[in-house]
Amino acid sequence: MSNALATPLNIIFAGTPDFAAQHLAALIQSQHNIVAVYCPPDKPAGRGKKLTACATKVLALEHGIPVEQPENFKSEATQETLASYQADVMVVVAYGLLLPTVILETPRLGCINVHGSILPKWRGAAPIQRSLEAGDKETGVTIMQMDKGLDTGDMILTSTCEITIKDTSASLYEKLAKLGPVALLDTLTLMATGVYPRQPQDNHLATHAAKLDKVEAELNWRLPAQELDRKVRAYIPWPVAQFTFSESNKQHRIRVWQASAIEMKHNQAHGEIISADKQGILVATNDGALRLEVIQLPGKKALAVADILNGKADWFAAGLSINGVNTETQEQS
Repeated sequence: MSNALATPLNIIFAGTPDFAAQHLAALIQSQHNIVAVYCPPDKPAGRGKKLTACATKVLALEHGIPVEQPENFKSEATQETLASYQADVMVVVAYGLLLPTVILETPRLGCINVHGSILPKWRGAAPIQRSLEAGDKETGVTIMQMDKGLDTGDMILTSTCEITIKDTSASLYEKLAKLGPVALLDTLTLMATGVYPRQPQDNHLATHAAKLDKVEAELNWRLPAQELDRKVRAYIPWPVAQFTFSESNKQHRIRVWQASAIEMKHNQAHGEIISADKQGILVATNDGALRLEVIQLPGKKALAVADILNGKADWFAAGLSINGVNTETQEQS
């Protein structure tokens, strides 16, 4: 779609992380006018807990764009400041603050949001991770007109991409970070004409992408290998799938950075190590086996299993359960 415009739009941009900054970068290079950038207040980061600006603020300041950092939009003064920019539209990408109705209605064309799923599927905080975890074959970005609901607004434009069997949340994030800016610019081209499509969402088809919780990262070997494989990929780079391993009366938390589901028949109990070699540690599951290929021991960096077995082969010997208990001995006792 051509992005040539007779009349560029005056835009307020609201966003926080690098994903948002990549969309802001595309807008800066476009014909549109970025009149202000909104992001949350600076937060302490690093060992020194020094107040640190988010990626979006850094980019805005580099280009001399005014930056506003309200804690919320409850005060009249904050609402009046936003209105003073006289924006045609407010673009919201991974902002992190709720926008009250008065803000949604302030720009001439309202507020639009870049959401990382094919709506109405996966409304909510973690659409990329939940889509991958569920085994979806494709995902994408939806540009929607914001309303007071949670990702319930009318859809203006949707752009899709394939989810491969090797994708992680990190790789999907990068795919959508490239897909989103293009879809956003195409949407703004439509909006600049004053006549653009707005398709209501079918609420009956909606699913919720709940925020990730560290508790979910614990691998449950009673699940099928295919499901565990998707969880491993969905939880990269956070919170990272892991399991607890017992060795010499010590508990070790081991993170899994790469794994593969293996279709096979076996008689082992779930969680029992079938084999361990340079290809990986093969762990029995309720259906098939999960081959652990890159893992991270406590206090160490992530390594290929072949390297870890050079010094820890006794930890992962065939017949041990994943928590270090020898299943054959357990059955005999």
